[in-house]
Amino acid sequence: MRVLIKPPGVLSVLCVVGFLVWIALATGAAAQGAALDDRKKDRVRARDFGIVIGRYPPGPLNAITDVAGVRVGQVTLSRGEGELRPGQGPVRTGVTVVIPREDVWHKKVPAGAFVLNGTGEMTGLAWVAESGFLEYPIALTNTLNVPRVANGMMSWMIRNYPEIGITDDTLTPVVAECDDSRLNDSQGRHVSEEDVMQALDGAKSGPVEEGSVGAGTGMIAYQFKGGIGTSSRRLPEKEGGYSVGVLVNANHGRRYELTIAGVPVGRLWENMGQSVGMESAQAEPETRRLSKRHQLGDQGSIIIIVATDAPLDSRQLTRMSKRAVMGLARTGAISHHGSGDFILAFSTANVIPHYPDEPVFTMVHLADTYINPLLSATVEATEEAIVNALMAATTVVGRDGRRVEAISLPRLRRILDAYPSLANEG
Repeated sequence: MRVLIKPPGVLSVLCVVGFLVWIALATGAAAQGAALDDRKKDRVRARDFGIVIGRYPPGPLNAITDVAGVRVGQVTLSRGEGELRPGQGPVRTGVTVVIPREDVWHKKVPAGAFVLNGTGEMTGLAWVAESGFLEYPIALTNTLNVPRVANGMMSWMIRNYPEIGITDDTLTPVVAECDDSRLNDSQGRHVSEEDVMQALDGAKSGPVEEGSVGAGTGMIAYQFKGGIGTSSRRLPEKEGGYSVGVLVNANHGRRYELTIAGVPVGRLWENMGQSVGMESAQAEPETRRLSKRHQLGDQGSIIIIVATDAPLDSRQLTRMSKRAVMGLARTGAISHHGSGDFILAFSTANVIPHYPDEPVFTMVHLADTYINPLLSATVEATEEAIVNALMAATTVVGRDGRRVEAISLPRLRRILDAYPSLANEG
């Protein structure tokens, strides 16, 4: 008896090849993910490192989610390597969302904002300033992705509130951006509507992942790897017992400016012989592929979101937003010409109804004479959130092989421990 072995058809061969390619990609992605997890194990937050900022204690999570009801969701996009292929990759970007409270559309939160330097965008601020409230989540992403992220936010809102634009109001979503084009294929606008909806659906209370994640994936701060950072403060009962939480997307500053807990880390870093350059060994060809603004040294930007459960109105929250700038300044920032520095603050203490049943509704209001502890807490939490972003971030290699190193924690430890003697030598 003869056994006939039929040659495989073209379709079968393609299926096998496709399967092998899928296995290779999956294995590579898994290896890359495992390597990233290993790098994250070496990162610590400021307080775990012994850096204590300010006088007020943090909340249990030391995060914006210490303000009850606040949720954070993130989607990270990291794929491809090597030379930039505009529109295709490499991709080093993402989206981060902050949801102030459950059903914020019908239970709006008082809000206020401040723009320190306007080389950037946070959409929807005109309505926040006019109305004094926030009525939807906040999204953070990269510059060229703002319209797509806004579409995703609107699609999510319409899915959850199907009468929007029909028998209900329309909306102008709040989307804030920072430029990640030094590491990411920005032209590709890789954050999709589905990514935004996934981040919103997955938003949760609890610990917040920091560093090179979500909107922070491609960010650079003080010429180290930057990104998402968060911190909180809890006031003592005699000062109201209120919580203040801050979340930042840090993409700003030059290395010589960096100051941590009052120590001029950036200048000491240079004095100890560490190069201030952020690029890899192929700096010259890479520089030619940077924008003129980046070649000139403009480093920006930062987005700061402040949340509190203190009963503040829009005017007071605007004042609070301005105080966040002091926390930013304590880390050494001067807000360069090319920096976009946007701050938005909201309070969960009161509910502003969507369509009030009566012409008058009641809000609890903290007297201005009792606001100083909240202003101080905002400064402290902002400063620590920025430091946490730096310390949590992991080294990222992006487009054109450009490598941005995470701040070296052993080197930082040596600087902090040696600071008094180094200062005397200077």
